[in-house]
Amino acid sequence: MDDLKQIAAEIRACTLCPLHVGRKNAVPGEGPANAEIMLIGEGPGFHEDQQGRPFVGPSGQFLNELLALAGYRREEVFIANVVKCRPPGNRDPLPEEIEACSRYLDRQIAVINPKVIITLGRYSMAKFFPNAKISAIHGKARRVNGRIVIAMYHPAAALHQPALREAIEEDFRRLREIIRAAEQQAEETQKPERQAPSEQLSLF
Repeated sequence: MDDLKQIAAEIRACTLCPLHVGRKNAVPGEGPANAEIMLIGEGPGFHEDQQGRPFVGPSGQFLNELLALAGYRREEVFIANVVKCRPPGNRDPLPEEIEACSRYLDRQIAVINPKVIITLGRYSMAKFFPNAKISAIHGKARRVNGRIVIAMYHPAAALHQPALREAIEEDFRRLREIIRAAEQQAEETQKPERQAPSEQLSLF
């Protein structure tokens, strides 16, 4: 049976894609194994590569503030990325790099079994909503394979485009409300007289 330490050890030794050549540290992710909320970002940056931990640079500081707005502490959630090694120059991850790392991310999701997954940015969003635009669905929830998945802007978006900061903060302020609404809607669809026709329940 998988456990997070075993997966992390495999990630640190991974050579499945060329990203391993330039890394100082792989960044498996961190948080409690029984976290109800899992956040999935894009990939490590400079500070993350140096420390081997996710979201420890400027975007990570902002993420900590966003979690506080939502009434959560960083220690309560599990934080990971779609790729576990830093792309050169912080470029976007390539499809083959995301695919190589997906085996680790999928196993982490299975072990943690979070009630809620929050995608941060378009690359993690695409794992669950492949044809969606983040500008259209940020702050909204959908039920995918029994979990509530909520698409959010990446915290770095506010650092590059300050005009987005207010929208990002508002999404996190509403996070508990979004989760409650998704849970209530899921309960309604599970009633015998109102069975959901499919596995996915859209709240968009």
